[in-house]
Amino acid sequence: MTPAADLVVAGAELLVTMTGEEIAGGWVAIDDGVVAAVGPPGSEPDARTCIRADGCLVTPGLVNTHHHMFQNLTRAFAPAVGSDVVPWVAALGPMWEALDEEASFVSTWVALAELALGGCTTSADHLYVHPRPRLLDAQIAAARELGMRFHPVRGAQDVPHEDGNPLPTALTEQLDEILADNERLVAAHHDRDPAAMVRIALGPCTTFDSSPRLFAEVAAQAERLDVRLHTHLAQAKEEEPFVRERHGRTPFEHFEAVGWASDRAWVAHCIFPDDAEIERLARWGTAVAHCPSSNMILVGHAPPVTAMRAAGVPVGLGCDGSSSADHGSLWLEARTALLLARLRGGPSAMTARTALRMATVDAAACLGRAGELGVLAPGACGDVAVWSLSGPAFAGAWTDPVEAWIRCGPVSARDTIVAGRPLVRDHRVAHPALEERLRRHAEISQSWQRRAGLSARGPRPL
Repeated sequence: MTPAADLVVAGAELLVTMTGEEIAGGWVAIDDGVVAAVGPPGSEPDARTCIRADGCLVTPGLVNTHHHMFQNLTRAFAPAVGSDVVPWVAALGPMWEALDEEASFVSTWVALAELALGGCTTSADHLYVHPRPRLLDAQIAAARELGMRFHPVRGAQDVPHEDGNPLPTALTEQLDEILADNERLVAAHHDRDPAAMVRIALGPCTTFDSSPRLFAEVAAQAERLDVRLHTHLAQAKEEEPFVRERHGRTPFEHFEAVGWASDRAWVAHCIFPDDAEIERLARWGTAVAHCPSSNMILVGHAPPVTAMRAAGVPVGLGCDGSSSADHGSLWLEARTALLLARLRGGPSAMTARTALRMATVDAAACLGRAGELGVLAPGACGDVAVWSLSGPAFAGAWTDPVEAWIRCGPVSARDTIVAGRPLVRDHRVAHPALEERLRRHAEISQSWQRRAGLSARGPRPL
């Protein structure tokens, strides 16, 4: 007798595997944390647990390629609202000096829970301020407690405020300290198994706050340790004149000069590349984390995503900072990416399935996990999102569940499953600590904002 699988999700309105196969009434079986099989109705294996998905779209879990989770402690902070990216950072930076292990743990826990509610099963996070040690360790502890798959990026800054960094000098570190902590974190936490729950990446923040030497040393270190690289590139209009003045070259030339032009790296935003720079990204194999909401809120521009994808640049989706986009819904980023692409290029510029691909297959490629994440196929990680297509929002949407998923809504996942374990059931976080984590998050967040002189909710001048 064939042993029962640990979990089967069965009876989907449509099962989208992202391998090119879509199965009406399909099922996916997960055993020992990985996908064991997928198939058509009537061939389901026995299972210890069965989740029915009648009337639901079933997809791979979504993959978030760029975030700054600690920022959810300063969401929608009034003095920063309406600012461009550089003054926005300057307004928030003094509060971030208070970041400690507890604040890092709680903000990460809450951010990951929010992402899970939106069908996300794996998230990167770029933690680029380290006023105290062991903040990334606290993030990893939060991810492990909740059960989320996590790719933390050990970010860094070494340029002091007086040399052009918009953030306080208290948020910068010495080069030797950064490199030593990179070594420690990779040795302690990086898992190379195909079903890994935690992988470490390395990444100075931007050219405004990180020296060429830091970029170059970290690139060499990542090559030696065989881990990925992540940073921001071409996010702000001010970046090109700044880099030309400081280093005598364009941001893309600088990126190449410091050793980052490779398929080991993925970059956030990339709003302002020209055609030649898009061709460079494709030639290098460097992937892009597209963060449409944040780009519009802080910069007011949209990157040429359709052109990048046509050139062969892998483009995944990211939620970005919880103080810029102010939300953690990768579904919303997928829908916004679709709308922005059509705004730039017309109604045929992007399809619903392309947006879903950017949130799954292409996002997995950004993290160096093609074939492991973002697909439902035997041997892939057992990460699944179940999306209800019932209720008033979907009334009349019968012809294509994927189009309905992205065009109707708003949508959150009914069930989110990571490594075969449900993190979200019936639209609720399954972990019992949620209310306590939210309570402590509110206490920390309010204390930060009181010290900045502004925290009470209430009317503001129009």
